[in-house]
Amino acid sequence: MNQSQPEPHIVWHEHSVSRIQREQTLGQRGCVVWFTGLSGCGKSTVANALDQLLLQQDAKTFLLDGDNIRHGLCAPPDRLAADHSDAFAKRFGLGFGPEDREENIRRIGSVAQLFASAGLITLSAFVSPYRRDRDRVRQLVEAAGRSGDFIEVFVDTPLEICESRDPKGLYKKARAGEIPHFTGISDPYEAPQAPEIHLHGGDGHSPDQLAQQVLDYLRERGKLSAE
Repeated sequence: MNQSQPEPHIVWHEHSVSRIQREQTLGQRGCVVWFTGLSGCGKSTVANALDQLLLQQDAKTFLLDGDNIRHGLCAPPDRLAADHSDAFAKRFGLGFGPEDREENIRRIGSVAQLFASAGLITLSAFVSPYRRDRDRVRQLVEAAGRSGDFIEVFVDTPLEICESRDPKGLYKKARAGEIPHFTGISDPYEAPQAPEIHLHGGDGHSPDQLAQQVLDYLRERGKLSAE
């Protein structure tokens, strides 16, 4: 069989309940709010603050966080090795090299698309350093829904501020050569060229204030209503 051709026995099965019906039941429009930025830029903190604000609006949400996902769906080989064979762990575990990062974002993008299709306002906080990978997620999400369902939020915090925060000590280890492929130090970060929302981290605004900017955008774009 030509491996470059799609598997002919995999056929899309249409659901009896439509996305529109799910959104009408929830009273909102599903979407993906994709926070991207350097480690320590504040994306997870702002995403959590936004999640709280949306909860106060009675919105139905779910937050996908980079560190949490690495505990399960995108676990590294050493985590998988505890319950699986070495061959399995090496094949399906994800490290932090370019190809592993690509697969990490592909998996997350697919999950985020499914959640959005279920009508949830899906928050995603990942470094996601490569522009091409983020664009692929955008295409996936919007192909399954509508144009504008993928909202890229660039948390633009200068590297020196991120490094001064260093909440997990990762920058210190990266500078010492203990962590290879670390974004911003030994690996590049490709900043969004035209994000829907550009948040300036480190300029004195609190996480709640930055989250409010995103909430205002969602309200203006009708994401908090199914109409």
